[in-house]
Amino acid sequence: MATYLIGDVQGCFGALQRLLQKIQYSPSTDTVYLLGDLVNRGPDSLGVLRHCREHEGSIQVLLGNHDLHLLATAYGIRPPGRRDTLDPILHSPECKDLLHWLAQQPLVRHLRSSQGQDALLVHAGVLPSWTLQDTLAYAQEVQAQLRSPDIAHFLRTMYGNTPNYWSDAWQGADRLRVIVNALTRLRFCSADGVMDFESSESAESAPAGLQPWFTCPGRRTRDITIAFGHWSTLGLRNEENLIALDTGCVWGGCLSALEIAPDDFRQRQLFQVQCPQEQKPG
Repeated sequence: MATYLIGDVQGCFGALQRLLQKIQYSPSTDTVYLLGDLVNRGPDSLGVLRHCREHEGSIQVLLGNHDLHLLATAYGIRPPGRRDTLDPILHSPECKDLLHWLAQQPLVRHLRSSQGQDALLVHAGVLPSWTLQDTLAYAQEVQAQLRSPDIAHFLRTMYGNTPNYWSDAWQGADRLRVIVNALTRLRFCSADGVMDFESSESAESAPAGLQPWFTCPGRRTRDITIAFGHWSTLGLRNEENLIALDTGCVWGGCLSALEIAPDDFRQRQLFQVQCPQEQKPG
């Protein structure tokens, strides 16, 4: 029995298949967690969704910004982007069922080792003022909207860069938008948690006044392990309480899996497969 975390697949189904083969993944005994951005920009997003749905007992996913973009595009709320590769899903006879399944998936997952260690799985980041329990509760607020009959209304109000900081006073669309942006888009923020959505540089190239979200002083989740994707220019990070696994598969980098021991999350083994360049950055 093994547990694996895998970074952004982004429609690179061939790479995912090769990685699952490399780790000798067994659906009957192993659990794989995909850290969001299952789809888009790669050549076979439809294959990724089909495979994940067919193996949902052993492949657990969470939602990233590209997955939410797929839902918004399917509902006619956002136009397709010039680099989108979502048409095979949108024109598939399985589209309705696949999108219904996708909308049921969470924005975060929480693991606990047999020794009582906590791990939080998220696509992008966690605001410094949030605790583990805060993050789980706020994510559930968004999940309730995605699972509701009024999902289209939520998707219409989901986009935007403001408010760009957390306040317990936020209500309605503003509150939900901050939660979505933190969990699926965050890279840099100020020391007091004001989010930036313009910069995607490496951590070492932080714009003036900003820093990677995970280096903010006083971050309330610093004592638990957080695993995330989303930030390909950050590259692989495999630190005691921080795991970054977007290693640029769709850009010609690697697709990465990290095996974590169920009794001790500090015991890990890295697996990678090289990927063809499906798109050029920029």
